[in-house]
Amino acid sequence: MSASRTSVIAGRPEFTLALLAAAGFVALSVATGGGMLSSGTLGAFFRFLAVPIIIGLSQMVVLAIGQMNLSVGALTGLCSMVAAWMMIDAGLPAPMAVLGALAVGGAAGLVNGLLVVFTRINGFIVTLATMTIIEGLRYGVNGPDTFQGYSPGLRDIGRASVLGLPVVFLVALAVAALVGVFFARTVAGRQLLATGGSPFAARLSGVSNDRSIIVAHGLSGLLAGVAAIITVAASGSVNSSIGDDLLLPSFAAPIIGGVALTGGVVSVVGTCLAAFLVRLVDVMQAQFGINPRWIDLIVGAVVLGAVLLGTVRQRLLRRSS
Repeated sequence: MSASRTSVIAGRPEFTLALLAAAGFVALSVATGGGMLSSGTLGAFFRFLAVPIIIGLSQMVVLAIGQMNLSVGALTGLCSMVAAWMMIDAGLPAPMAVLGALAVGGAAGLVNGLLVVFTRINGFIVTLATMTIIEGLRYGVNGPDTFQGYSPGLRDIGRASVLGLPVVFLVALAVAALVGVFFARTVAGRQLLATGGSPFAARLSGVSNDRSIIVAHGLSGLLAGVAAIITVAASGSVNSSIGDDLLLPSFAAPIIGGVALTGGVVSVVGTCLAAFLVRLVDVMQAQFGINPRWIDLIVGAVVLGAVLLGTVRQRLLRRSS
C-alpha cells in the first residue's frame, strides 16, 4: 500500500472511530478486571448492539437526503407490538409476524415520504407529527400490558450464536452491508445522495427529488421494521414503551459516524462504529452505576461536537474549492 493511500485512509473519520472503539473496548475491559471479555458479557454486548446499528442506519438513509425521521423509535416499537400481537392474539406463525412487522414499517415510512412530498412540509415536522400518532397506535395495540410467551423458535434465534457471535448481530451486519451496497452500487442509492448533495443539480440531471424522498423514508421505515424483529427475537417480551429510548441513538450513530446533516454524505462503517462506541458508554453506565442522565449529557455533547466539526469541515472544503 502506497504512503499516499495510507495517509488518505488514516485521515478518514472511520479510521479515527475505529481507533477510539478499540481503545474504549480495551479500557473498559481493563476497568472491569477482564469481566468484559467473558463469553456471556461479550455475547450480551453484541446482542444488544444489533438494534442501535439498524436504528442508526434507519436514520442515516433519511439524513442522506438532508432530512430527519423523528418517528424511527416509535415506529420500531409499533412494529414490535404488531409482530407480538400477530403471534399471540392472532395466532399467526412467526414468519407471518416478521413479514407483518416489515410491512408496517415500510408502509409507515412510505406515508412519511408521501406526506413530505405532497404537503411540502419539512420532514422534521412531518415525522414529529407521525411520531405522536404512532405512539398512540403503539399503545392501542395492547395498552400498558406486556406481550410475552410468543414463538419459542423466534426467541431461540434471538439467543443463538455462530462462532461466539449472536445471530441477531450478524443479521445487523448483513443489513449494514446491504445498505452499503445500495448507496455504492445502485442507481436509487446514488440518486438519494444526489438529492441530498444538491436538489437543484439532481433535478437538472433528471433525478426526481420527490421519488428520492419517498424512497428514503420508505427504506427508513423498513429498517425500523428490521430493528423491531431483532427486538422481539432478542428480548423475549415487548410492551408499549419499546422504542422510547431509541431516538437519540438513532441520531448519535450516523452523526458521530460522519454523516452530514445537510445530506449527500453517508458512512455505513462510521455509523456502525459510532453505534459500537455508544454501546460501550451504555455498558460503562451499567458497570459503574453512573446516573443515566450523565450518559445522555455525554452522548448529546459528542453529537453536538460532531455536528460542529462537520460544519467547520464543510466550510473549509468550500473555501479550498
